[in-house]
Amino acid sequence: MRARHAFAALLVAALLAPAAADGAWVIKGRGFGHGVGLSQYGAYGYAQHGRDYKQILEHYYRNTKVAKAKGKRVRVLLGSQSNIGFSHARSACGRDLNPDKDYAFALSGSRATLLAPNGSKLRSCGKEARAKGSRTVSIDGFGRYRGDLIASVDGGSLLVINSVGAEGYVKGVVANEMPSSWDQQALRAQAVVARSYGLATKRSGAFDHYDDTRSQVYGGRSSETRATNRAVKRTKRKVVKYKGQVATTYYFSTSGGETENSEFGFSGGSSRPYLRSVNDPYDDISPVHKWKVTYSDSAMESRLKSLFQGNLKRIEILDTGRSPRIVRARVVGSSGSTTVTGDTLRNRLGLRSTWAKFTTN
Repeated sequence: MRARHAFAALLVAALLAPAAADGAWVIKGRGFGHGVGLSQYGAYGYAQHGRDYKQILEHYYRNTKVAKAKGKRVRVLLGSQSNIGFSHARSACGRDLNPDKDYAFALSGSRATLLAPNGSKLRSCGKEARAKGSRTVSIDGFGRYRGDLIASVDGGSLLVINSVGAEGYVKGVVANEMPSSWDQQALRAQAVVARSYGLATKRSGAFDHYDDTRSQVYGGRSSETRATNRAVKRTKRKVVKYKGQVATTYYFSTSGGETENSEFGFSGGSSRPYLRSVNDPYDDISPVHKWKVTYSDSAMESRLKSLFQGNLKRIEILDTGRSPRIVRARVVGSSGSTTVTGDTLRNRLGLRSTWAKFTTN
């Protein structure tokens, strides 16, 4: 639920924080992410203190149970283009293929067409073409994926979609959402929440999920590791359930010591009984458990322009959630002020979370 590799992004953020050493504004904060659900660094800390993955999940998702769910195929959008080259497919559009050769789907009018290795037309496939993988399918420009390739006509291009079983999908997510070097119990907790989130948030239309932070970061077979696949295998079909239904298991990087209620963690968020604020005692293992950013007056005014009139004077915190995360604040100028959400401040100022306090030198 973040950039192409969650923790590569975290380490870059920790080393290259937005800062100006001699700034007049000092912003002190905690955590990284929206704060709702499972804290990944907190789960890592719990695992290092001897908790198993079920205990970890029961801590972050209140009054839930870990139970089994039926596996379903998942359709993941990888991209969009007019020509999709692929190999290692055993059939496509009802025609047998040589897995060792390269083929392609091309857009022809309002239909997808199957092309031979030499570029000649083999068959017209309709508005949706499917290439069945021979264990995996290799897609030019994307990588190697379990399951099948689907090319779906969408206006003037083809949607590149990977249709894969739920377990294969989770294998392609866990390796991109948590470092494979972490404790197995943390990896198993991540596997269960990735599976739960994937099943609970499927959308309607040509595909179920994006392959990036709009859903979960998914890299397919090319990105899998032995350790993360082991975690997926040891938790096969297990999900988090609340009152018999698969829970929407939000998760994020670092809590700063306390998670947040779902109605406060997101702008327009709704209350969910299992997504409540909890203490996170072992999250201090994270390099951004606490952080500080400094800005000059001019930098602050530039980033917050249109939210105040005159000269920027101060930022008043009006409401917080169950944790100190900002829900509403007022950006105060000498000639006019604006009330904004915590997310607006976070985005405008490039902060790691909405848990922040503002002071001036």
